[in-house]
Amino acid sequence: MTDKPNKGQEEYESETSAPLHDALTGLCNYGYFHHTLRRELKRAERYGPPCAVALVGLDSLGGYNRRHGYAAGDNRIVQTAKMFSDALRFADLPARFEGDVFAAIMPHTDSAAAAIALDRFRERVAEELGAGSTVSVGLAEIGEDRHAVGPLMDAASAALNRARLEGGNRTVRYSAVEMIPKGENARVLVVDDLAQNRRLLQALLQPRGYEVIMTDNGDDGLSILNRGDIDIVLLDIMMPGIDGFEVCRRIKSNRSTRLVPVVMVTGLDDVDSKVKAIEAGADDFITKPPNRHELLARVSNLVRAKKLNENLTSMEDVLISLANAVEARDEYTEGHVQRVADLAVVTGRRMACTSEQLRALRLGGVLHDIGKLGTPDHILNKPGKLDPSEWDVIKMHPAIGYQICLPLKENLGQALDIVRQHHEKLDGSGYPDGLSEEEICLEARIMAVVDIYDALVTDRAYRKGMDKAKAISILRADVGAGKLDSDVLEHFVEIVGENVP
Repeated sequence: MTDKPNKGQEEYESETSAPLHDALTGLCNYGYFHHTLRRELKRAERYGPPCAVALVGLDSLGGYNRRHGYAAGDNRIVQTAKMFSDALRFADLPARFEGDVFAAIMPHTDSAAAAIALDRFRERVAEELGAGSTVSVGLAEIGEDRHAVGPLMDAASAALNRARLEGGNRTVRYSAVEMIPKGENARVLVVDDLAQNRRLLQALLQPRGYEVIMTDNGDDGLSILNRGDIDIVLLDIMMPGIDGFEVCRRIKSNRSTRLVPVVMVTGLDDVDSKVKAIEAGADDFITKPPNRHELLARVSNLVRAKKLNENLTSMEDVLISLANAVEARDEYTEGHVQRVADLAVVTGRRMACTSEQLRALRLGGVLHDIGKLGTPDHILNKPGKLDPSEWDVIKMHPAIGYQICLPLKENLGQALDIVRQHHEKLDGSGYPDGLSEEEICLEARIMAVVDIYDALVTDRAYRKGMDKAKAISILRADVGAGKLDSDVLEHFVEIVGENVP
């Protein structure tokens, strides 16, 4: 920035007694980021130079963590942070905004110029970290309707969300039509057994327009959440009765409340507690006493994320309706997607899959053939053998399905990989990408076995269904040929019955 060295830092430390830097990346934390942005906005209002703000999000970090572990995910965050910092000028301020999102204040720069610099950064990330480790960028700049921190950050967040919804690995500059409306009077549920802690959070949140509902125990908190329209929960851990970990688990395991963000606000600051909070499904973790800037920033962003996720869930329901419409075109496949989804989930449970993997199997089972929307009826329902050109059309459906579902990439997670990969073979002979071995995710390998089995044992336009034993023998032949996963098949055989060869 343009101040004397450390002037802003000294001011922030004096005001907040809080650290300046994020422990993992070494970048500024977002408390200091917001403090500095307010000062930069005042300068811009007085002197008039442009100022751009960037939000940079890692694409699909959750999937990367599932495949490689959280330690590898943290390392990926650190690597990206270093490249992000290197891409900026000395006058710019890079920060870790939250989780897998970075931010930057770029003074004397408009969003067009900022986009050029950050496009180079995106290209470097994809080149050095691999195609599966891309970033999306949302950009906004000071304008007549964005001359305060809130509107400016809302604009940058809207641009980042648009970049992610459009498939990721892209830069989007804010325009008014892209703005995601911010809900008014968001309702915050505070659950803490100590009255002074509840009053402190209330005092911090109410002046910003939040409606604060408070209770001193987890049971009442769950009752309030089930009765009312709550936008976020601030949850203590150490409480009489059920503790915060258990409250969080119950919130996240309930379909009607699982999208409500949960922030653990606690005096515990050890790694084990943070790991337990993550395992319970917590969306964030703040140590008492909370820093005002940090708390407000996290609550604001999680409330916006909830509203976006609610929209994504509605879109997910539309996709499922489309998948059912595909099935309705063919009387022979009636019930196929639900049978496949159910069998895949049961197989996943037997193989000790995580709850996220089981969700992916359920969604992937329902959506795996949605790409057949692009298959003409005369091919889909042909009673005889397909000719080579017709077979080429059929083989397009995983890629078409992937493109249909791609706007929900963040919400669908591994289910999207199932849609694209469920016809891949371990020996590389599958389609559409010719993947092999570990390139094919476990969920897609499970889906491949289940999908083929259901196709074999049910009647189709071109043949009658075969008995279970013959179907299993065909699957075992494919395992012997190196096409299907032997471990998956053996677990599947245990489910469908032991009286098979």
